[in-house]
Amino acid sequence: MDKRLTRSDYLFAVTFIFMLVFALGTFFFGLKMGQERSAAKYEELLTKHNEETKQYGAYHQQYLVSYYHTIYQPYREFHKKWFDKMSELESNQSADASLILKDLGKLSKQKYDELSSKTMPDSSPLLQEGLQNYAKSLKLFNEALGNFQAKANSIKGSDLVAEMEKDTYFTEAKKFSLAAQKNYYDAIIKWNETENAQLKHVDVNKPLNLKDWGALSLNVKNDYIAAALAASKNFTSFTPQDLTTRIDEMIASGQSAKMNLANVQQVIEILNATGATRSGDFVRNKSKWYANEVLPQLPFFFSQN
Repeated sequence: MDKRLTRSDYLFAVTFIFMLVFALGTFFFGLKMGQERSAAKYEELLTKHNEETKQYGAYHQQYLVSYYHTIYQPYREFHKKWFDKMSELESNQSADASLILKDLGKLSKQKYDELSSKTMPDSSPLLQEGLQNYAKSLKLFNEALGNFQAKANSIKGSDLVAEMEKDTYFTEAKKFSLAAQKNYYDAIIKWNETENAQLKHVDVNKPLNLKDWGALSLNVKNDYIAAALAASKNFTSFTPQDLTTRIDEMIASGQSAKMNLANVQQVIEILNATGATRSGDFVRNKSKWYANEVLPQLPFFFSQN
């Protein structure tokens, strides 16, 4: 027996279908809105992360360590040999000056070739610039050494060193070396900012009184010294942290007060004039003065360079 649907049955069916469509529509609309909000939130977080990466990630400790071993240390091998041989020329009148300059030239060329094959990330411009400056320094040292080699044995050792000190090529080579050193210590500051967002800074191009100096972290002090050495064209065998150590010792001992020294530059001038700073001063005194300082894991902060 056929049973025909009544009007109320049709109305119920239509209403049910309508409610089902409405419910599904609401569900998918809500899902879409949720996805859009999640995407927007993720995009915001991603943008923030990218901005932080651009500002700080470029100077992650891994990059600083890589730079140290592949760029800084090879250059320092030449740097150390340079000072050793200049000292030999000044003190040993029987030294074969021409051979010494030839060997230094060979080493500078070797290190230049080594650095020329290295790269640093585009996101780390300070490290890129440091690499370029060290390479320029080595190239100029090589050219200048070649220029002096032929006449080296006809000049007294101490006089030869004096002439080399005045040579334009050597002067430029040292300038690029000091600029590269400043690049590296600037990069360390960038790293330090990721560890301490409230890191206290100073204008490295302005005089700094001793009280303000005392309130700075070791990394900021070192960066200030690197800038001071570059500005004064003071090419030294020691590192900025070695000089920082001697400054802190001079202040702590009361010597700076007795000599009426008012700012850091005056202390630097006294220390340089008396030859009071030695390579390794920082490492030898680190536990006494800087045991609680936050430092990147770079070898020259833990062993004599």
